Amino acid sequence: MIGSKPQIRDRVNAPAQFPKQRHNFAAYPLAKQLRAHVDGEILFDAFSRGRYATDASIYQLEPVGVVVPKNEDAARAAIQIAAERGVPVLPRGAGTSQCGQTVGVALVIDCSKYLNNVVEVDIPAGTVTVQPGVVLDHLNALLRPHGWWFPVDVSTSAQATIGGMAGNNSCGARSIRYGNMVHNVAAIDAFLADGSRLRLGRDGEKDQGRGYRDLVNRIEAIVKREADEVAARWPTVLRRVQGYNIDMVHPGGDYNLAHLLVGSEGTLAFSRRLTLQLARLPAHKVLGVVHFPAFFQAMDCAQQIVALDPDAVELVDRTMIDLARDNPAFESTVREFIEGQPDAILLVEFAGENRDEQISKLKRLVELMAGLGFGVVEITDASLQKAVWEVRKAGLNIMMSMKGDGKPVSFVEDCAVPLENLAEYTHRLNDIFEKHGTRGTWYAHASVGTLHVRPILDMRRDGAEKMRAIAEEACAMVKQYKGAAFSGEHGDGLVRSEWIEPMIGSRLTAVLGEIKALFDPGGIMNPGKIVQPARMDDRTLFRYKPGYQTAPIETVLDWSEWGGFGPAVEMCNNNGHCRKFEAGTMCPSYRATLDEQHLTRGRANTLRLALSGQLGADALTSKELDDTMSLCVGCKGCKRECPTGVDMARMKIEFLHHYTQRHGLSLRQRAIAWLPRYAPRVSRFARVVNFFSELSPAPLIIEKVFGFSRYRRLPRWSTRSLVRPAPPANDNAREVVLLADTFNRWFEPENLNAAIFVLEAAGYVVHLLGSDDGKRPLCCGRTFLACGLVEQARHEAKRTVAALRPYTERDCPVVGLEPSCLLTLRDEYLVMGLGDEAERLARQSFMFEEFIANEVKVGTFDLEFSSLAQQAVLHGHCHQKAFALMQDIRDVLALVPGLEVQTIPSSCCGMAGSFGFEKEHYEVSMNMAQESLLPAINKASDDVLVIADGTSCRHQIRDGAGRNPLHVARVLRRALKAAQT
Repeated sequence: MIGSKPQIRDRVNAPAQFPKQRHNFAAYPLAKQLRAHVDGEILFDAFSRGRYATDASIYQLEPVGVVVPKNEDAARAAIQIAAERGVPVLPRGAGTSQCGQTVGVALVIDCSKYLNNVVEVDIPAGTVTVQPGVVLDHLNALLRPHGWWFPVDVSTSAQATIGGMAGNNSCGARSIRYGNMVHNVAAIDAFLADGSRLRLGRDGEKDQGRGYRDLVNRIEAIVKREADEVAARWPTVLRRVQGYNIDMVHPGGDYNLAHLLVGSEGTLAFSRRLTLQLARLPAHKVLGVVHFPAFFQAMDCAQQIVALDPDAVELVDRTMIDLARDNPAFESTVREFIEGQPDAILLVEFAGENRDEQISKLKRLVELMAGLGFGVVEITDASLQKAVWEVRKAGLNIMMSMKGDGKPVSFVEDCAVPLENLAEYTHRLNDIFEKHGTRGTWYAHASVGTLHVRPILDMRRDGAEKMRAIAEEACAMVKQYKGAAFSGEHGDGLVRSEWIEPMIGSRLTAVLGEIKALFDPGGIMNPGKIVQPARMDDRTLFRYKPGYQTAPIETVLDWSEWGGFGPAVEMCNNNGHCRKFEAGTMCPSYRATLDEQHLTRGRANTLRLALSGQLGADALTSKELDDTMSLCVGCKGCKRECPTGVDMARMKIEFLHHYTQRHGLSLRQRAIAWLPRYAPRVSRFARVVNFFSELSPAPLIIEKVFGFSRYRRLPRWSTRSLVRPAPPANDNAREVVLLADTFNRWFEPENLNAAIFVLEAAGYVVHLLGSDDGKRPLCCGRTFLACGLVEQARHEAKRTVAALRPYTERDCPVVGLEPSCLLTLRDEYLVMGLGDEAERLARQSFMFEEFIANEVKVGTFDLEFSSLAQQAVLHGHCHQKAFALMQDIRDVLALVPGLEVQTIPSSCCGMAGSFGFEKEHYEVSMNMAQESLLPAINKASDDVLVIADGTSCRHQIRDGAGRNPLHVARVLRRALKAAQT
């Protein structure tokens, strides 16, 4: 359990905390009181409020302030203080609501950073009790070893919090088997608006006194009074999430009052703890991917497929398939399970304890579909099944990756109709879209008659008018299907609360108001949602309000792919995928801090607000924006992993250019940026420089003068020399250019020497490219880019392109050892105005392992390595992960017999160039490393090889684990030398 059990106050007899009339409130006195009495982070500055003004919906409402409570009592105190002042309260989890539930002019209480503990796991009872900020994937990772899981498997499971899921009454892909959130919540321990505690569940009356019984009696009296109206008007489909779940209250019968809070969107109470009912993990799963040449054929077949008793039937339409094919994160997976050019597919999963039984069900699916003329791709491999589901789970975000002002808009995407009406419903809704000059994107839950359909609208121009017209016609149509619901999964919020009354009538709508008044008589809990809503198309509530525009700025990088820097920033739709932890790289600074400010989404929102003038005239070059961008380590994880393609590393370069234009460079930045220029001179005095840097006062002096942390050892200048490659033996020899980057040349030339040794042994003529004029060494420009000095970087890039021209013109491969340098040629060089030559160079540039892997595939690399009979752990550089090069490293290391390599599932190492050396970033840098990298290395025995290609990665490992990691080139040389002895 967490802490001591607070006393439960009597709800009815508690002293009133509300003023009779809502009065105007001032932010400053509120913030002052909160800081004095709440143990937590109190954020009232304009930049923080701006970051919390949006969720994954079309809306933007600036909150009064933000509280990030460090414990439950702090959340309670914040609610009480807000109530005393008549300030609305808005509970928030991951902030990924699609209907505007988590935005409002209110005091936002962010539960995700600290209120994220699992309180109790009761395996015999099959239940778990959690705080509201627990993320679903984290919970299931904890439960998995016990053979249990929480089965409301929403597509945003990597970031969705349990509190938010309960607030929305979330459902997930497998609701046909496990039901909705409301069917899986056993109890909720809540704070009411006055701070009093209330436990709702089957054991609710225990120790709660007369006040609880009075509340129950009042609720039952209302529901009993309206029983006939509920029976006549309330939706009956499984996916019904509008309003409050009054249909699940059975006066005098068996019911769970906690279900009234599920789906209430924080309008009734603040969920302090939630007790969830778990399910057994199925032992075996199989997947059938049914291909349809026409979308409506898929809809017609849904009923017949559901009769086979599947666990999920999920739709993916042609638009999503095409966008996934164009997304580097999903392209290879799509190739494995899509055959030809289907207009739609249905993913049909069977799961259970008996594998043969599931395979038998899959065979029946194949036979059924074959009889109807449709093909099925059968997938029994667990890893491929997982990859396919990752594509489906990213459905919304893939859809939102469309470039341009028109985007799929959420407002009719969750209508739920009886399955027998699904085909007709989709056909009619499509006709409505066509009538209004648009089309819809379709995907999701065909098994339960709920499809996520989003018409493509431009919300800056005529989108609001079209949205209103489409919603009115769609609502009228849905009402014609008996038992159907207009809100079928993602809740009501700002976009659908208005449509509760047209669906259930004014009488039951008034009942919802009565229920809210019982729980929240002062009306401060997330007002404007469900009860007394605003109009969905009130443009003053939109993210892109009337008159919205971004200020024209003279950019130094090419943003034409998106139509400009502003549109590139606006690609962030706030889906929150950057909040994930379990897989990939994105976002290392968030993983280390759990701060919205230091999240890809938080940075993108801040940039958008600054560009559009919402944070003041000079916001783009302000210290506040610099603070926001400061922990971006340029990992490029978002470049690959953000489904909408937000490239924050490139955006930071653009920002730094403008910032340094206004503020200039610090001495430390100059030392970093011009390293390639002064390195040749300093290297002549390597021994002297190394000697002085090791003296005891040196770290303190260096920290004071340059701002490099005293706890870091600066890289040691090498006293070794580079090996000069052998001249070609004949004119027909295969040739390759090896880039001598700054870091490997002046600090670790042994890596370059090893690469030369391996390539020459394989029969290649190696051209070691170090300078263009025999004097000043070449440089890719990476250090200049890291400091925003794009013009200097462009100058270096032009020198490099020119020096490589004789080789690229004869299609000679260009190979590099340092990922951050070599991959600059394939990334930033393409947006620096270098022309077609840069394009050609990008196509011919390869990482060392990538080049060898490609040569092996075509049969032109033939070397015999000796067995190392050793285990190794591999850490991938962030840029290698961003460019999908990790498999090449594993394939090349697999050429060494006896070498058993385990890849560490790590994010950024935390060093990230100069980032980890900077005194103000040292602690965050080490926290990044401790997230997974250093624990994995410390767990490995001393005889295990540690392999890392990045110079920063190797330095971090040396500092943090005391190990001496090797570049892959040195590992291959070691194996090659052994073979030759």
